[in-house]
Amino acid sequence: MTGHIDYTIRFAVDPATAARMDTDALRRNFHIGDLFRPGRISLTYSHYDRMIVGGAMPVDAPLPLEAIRPTGTARFLERRELIAVNIGGPGRVEMNGESFRLEPRDMVYAGMGEEVTFSSEDPAAPAKFYLLSAPAHQTLPRRHIRIGDAKRLDLGSAATSNERSIFQFIHPEGVKTCQLVVGMTQLAPGSVWNTMPCHVHDRRMEAYLYFDLDDSARILHLMGEPGETRHIVMAREEAVLSPPWSIHSGCGTANYAFIWAMAGDNVDYTDVEMVAMETLR
Repeated sequence: MTGHIDYTIRFAVDPATAARMDTDALRRNFHIGDLFRPGRISLTYSHYDRMIVGGAMPVDAPLPLEAIRPTGTARFLERRELIAVNIGGPGRVEMNGESFRLEPRDMVYAGMGEEVTFSSEDPAAPAKFYLLSAPAHQTLPRRHIRIGDAKRLDLGSAATSNERSIFQFIHPEGVKTCQLVVGMTQLAPGSVWNTMPCHVHDRRMEAYLYFDLDDSARILHLMGEPGETRHIVMAREEAVLSPPWSIHSGCGTANYAFIWAMAGDNVDYTDVEMVAMETLR
């Protein structure tokens, strides 16, 4: 723990070990809860492509993003890049003196070397910044992307319970990053399935944050090798890590939204290996 920042570390797990895990072990290794705590920054340092997944919830005072021991650097973004997506009330992200106002579902990109501080406009309805960070090899321009500016794809249908809108915040034709690829998917009312038929991408890990659902609703997140699947029960504003060898899919008790983020060898959104339905077990 560092001041107002808490962090945990998650080590990489191979498929054979994951297949032998019980419910508690699966949750200890892949599930991330308690992301948004008033006045705190909560981070999970993952050994999958060194991705950091976290949450910042400023209330009465700004929260600076400071270095943590696992990065081995004097400043958090000394050798990293960052994306922050706001899923709470209106807030601000300040980077080296420049301030960006984020409405719900807006995001900012902070390049290598930036100093970042988070704040809320109204303590009664604080911002909730979902944080994603990966190693960087060059400094790229800071960017503010509103939800209306994201590349939108409308896919699926009510007949297959997966009618959805995909919002690509970061993609090769738009904002440039070193390795982060981030977007959001909103399922339409009556649709509950995401990423089915499913896929894997051995060159990138992925993380999901599920939100925009009632406290009593749940999502069964599917993971594991296609022939050796497991599930993790997810509640609102909880995240889950997906290793490169694992599928990542889910089915909810109601419609929902989720933020997906990848890091790894490339930034090609289409670089996936589809899984045939008959091979799932």
